[in-house]
Amino acid sequence: MSVQILLYGKLLGIEDLLLACPATGDSTSALIGRSHWVMLLSEALPRALLAEFRLARVLLGSSGGGQFLLVLPGESREAADEFLLRAGGEIDAMSGGLLRLVWAITENLGDWSVVRRRLGEEMQRKLAAAPEAVDFVPFEPPASSSPNDGYFRELAGALWQTETAGWSPERPAHIAIGGGKYTWSLLPDRGEDAIPLARHAAPGRNGTAPATLEELAARAQGRKTWGVLRGDVDSMRVRIRRVHTIEDHVRLSVVYKQLFAGELSVLCSQPEFWRKVSVLYSGGDDFAVYGSWDALIPFAREMQRVFHRFTEEMLKDFPGAEGKTITMAVALAPDASSTLAGIHTEAGRQLDQAKNTDKDCMALFGRVLEWRRLADAADLKDTLSRMSAEAGAAPHFLAELGALYRKGASLWSAHGAEQRIQRPWRFTQRLNRIVTGAREREVQKLRAHLASEMMSRGAAQVKLRPAGLVALEWARLSTEV
Repeated sequence: MSVQILLYGKLLGIEDLLLACPATGDSTSALIGRSHWVMLLSEALPRALLAEFRLARVLLGSSGGGQFLLVLPGESREAADEFLLRAGGEIDAMSGGLLRLVWAITENLGDWSVVRRRLGEEMQRKLAAAPEAVDFVPFEPPASSSPNDGYFRELAGALWQTETAGWSPERPAHIAIGGGKYTWSLLPDRGEDAIPLARHAAPGRNGTAPATLEELAARAQGRKTWGVLRGDVDSMRVRIRRVHTIEDHVRLSVVYKQLFAGELSVLCSQPEFWRKVSVLYSGGDDFAVYGSWDALIPFAREMQRVFHRFTEEMLKDFPGAEGKTITMAVALAPDASSTLAGIHTEAGRQLDQAKNTDKDCMALFGRVLEWRRLADAADLKDTLSRMSAEAGAAPHFLAELGALYRKGASLWSAHGAEQRIQRPWRFTQRLNRIVTGAREREVQKLRAHLASEMMSRGAAQVKLRPAGLVALEWARLSTEV
């Protein structure tokens, strides 16, 4: 009996491929096609390898999120290398040299921590042997080489409503829609071999194509604009490295991938989201969606709620907080000339900033808030909107409060990082002036509630709460005509 081997494959340069999307032409469909292609590659390649070698589906350990793990018989080693070498060559050509397939193979012998270390060392040796793998020097593809955006645009359009994806050995990096030597269902209820793919796209005006960015912006309440929401599990790599068996490694990889693919699809089918939110991609520990700006914030809160319940149940036996929290960021398009690739990049920058600042939080409107503080901001936004619209407050109400924050910011920058206001009663006086002439009891209750929520209580020197500025911007965008 031959010794089993483990094959670990990984796609490198995913972010580079997405960031390099051209700003001219139909850049939106090109970016969507690139992201869907990457999602399908890491699902289809390991399945195709098993099918070509007539091996059982059960040997697929995990797949998706830009990587895969297979268990193979030892005699398949050379054939697997040749298979992936051909696929890697076409991946390089189709991506213009931006995306690379790398893999490592080792015997399935010893403790999982030892096997994992051998896989990592083999991967590092291959990366070091590649001529373009020089530390801190980005790989520059040949000038004549460019990604096949014609194929990616076609893929983005066809994948929206198709039921199957296929693969053929003649073009090992080409994902065929509705055909191929081997095909797999993209519907989640079609058995274990179905590919879990979150691919919801908000329908356009006529229902025959996905909604454009302009259509998504027009569906927003208040300011007519759109944005991108990105989320990433905190310290996921640490969580994966801490598991002691290959079974736990596979189980965690699979349940996280299924969580994002499944919950994104379910949430996007809800009435408040299905016409306003489209999925850009879902990975093993991250996701990105785009759509009407006003739908992205409640979408993020719902994803965080589901993720929290998932980790409480599925990871209750795993010590530590790694992999049990999630951080997100929302970036909004500032004007009509903004591209999906550009705002996706900005959302990624804000996400990195949030993760470097804290964990289990959200970056929104220039502030990083814990999730419970975001709930406070949502309540405060409702209060501000009521005072601005229903209670008859002056039209410049939100602008006046925004000016208070801006003056506070100039004071803080001039006197160090203490960030305190010396005369907190002036905040209440300013609110009194803003709502002057409207002395109804309801207005005064809202004013008192607003003052208490935007400042900490019972201190001679107070801080304006960060959630207050988020709520102000949120309310201003919601009420903008």
